[in-house]
Amino acid sequence: MATSPHPARVLTELDQVRISKLLKHPGMAFAAELASVIDSAELVSSYDVPPHLVTMNSRVLIADEMLGEERTLTLCYPPDTDPNTGFVSVLSPVGTALLGLTEGQTARWSAPGGEPASAKILKVIFQPEESGDYLR
Repeated sequence: MATSPHPARVLTELDQVRISKLLKHPGMAFAAELASVIDSAELVSSYDVPPHLVTMNSRVLIADEMLGEERTLTLCYPPDTDPNTGFVSVLSPVGTALLGLTEGQTARWSAPGGEPASAKILKVIFQPEESGDYLR
């Protein structure tokens, strides 16, 4: 169970291609950090994804370590973002931090004010690849 500030990441090849295309648009917030994540990640086929891995469009139960609260988030692409319903963009600090981690790992990021934030991934509730959706 990794709790280092920069745990190893695993991404699907499809997620890597789609996120790389997003990063080509000028002015994308947090692009450098996300580019670093996808450049250093181990890539796997969508058909070979471990079931407890956070991939794009995964719904996860996390425990906020600072607030001591549990909440459910869905990692999404920017057009689907809706923080009020738990849909967080992969381009946000928390979205970038969650991408490619597994249950039991701790995601770490900087909150808007610059203070450190973290959350443990308790459960991957839904993962498209696990449900047979390899193109989502």
